[in-house]
Amino acid sequence: VQLQASGGGLVTPGGSLRLSCEAPESIFSTKTMAWYRQGPKYPRQMVAAIATNGGSSHIDAVKGRFTISRDNAKNSVNLQMNNLKPEDTAVYYCNTLPPTDYWGQGTLVTVSS
Repeated sequence: VQLQASGGGLVTPGGSLRLSCEAPESIFSTKTMAWYRQGPKYPRQMVAAIATNGGSSHIDAVKGRFTISRDNAKNSVNLQMNNLKPEDTAVYYCNTLPPTDYWGQGTLVTVSS
């Protein structure tokens, strides 16, 4: 299973990043997709999820700042992250919900001044 996240980087507080993840069509078209993160001080947690019908949910810590979306033409799931905070620093992964055993390398997001 190939679920590789990309788009991370170093930003200052208040900045923005857009993460992307392409999935095999067989998975993308049938599964709820989700973004997860694992920070230096907390275990891996789900950040946002989006169903095949486009319905989405976000954890309270990112509501109003992060937006998950699906690009059906590219079989990709994206995470637009605005107004980033230092506590958003983490390795971000995409996976299905519930997750498969394959987590990939993730993409590192560092929010620091």
